[in-house]
Amino acid sequence: QVQLVESGGGLVQPGGSLRLSCAASGVGSRFSIYAMGWYRQVRGKERELVAAIFSSGATNLADSVQGRFTISEDSAKNTVYLQMNNLKPEDTAVYYCRRSSGEGDYWGQGTQVTVSS
Repeated sequence: QVQLVESGGGLVQPGGSLRLSCAASGVGSRFSIYAMGWYRQVRGKERELVAAIFSSGATNLADSVQGRFTISEDSAKNTVYLQMNNLKPEDTAVYYCRRSSGEGDYWGQGTQVTVSS
């Protein structure tokens, strides 16, 4: 059973930075094709994709975070990172990690990011 654990959320002032981590465990070694993504959700709104990284190495970022956020991974550690710079109040949300592969579709429990002065 794949499990995803996010960490790194917190309270930061506008213009500040945070790095989120998503550590995957229980990943089957034969499922080499996968996608991992960071999503965020504000209460009362739909969950939205922020960034994704694929086993090919390709990445995808939402327009709203282009130039500010970067997604990367350490495949040896089965860990994906979201580096968030120049944070804005509108980035405040619960951030979720997701892994999709032939093994199934899994979500983490979420980590709160609050951007406020």
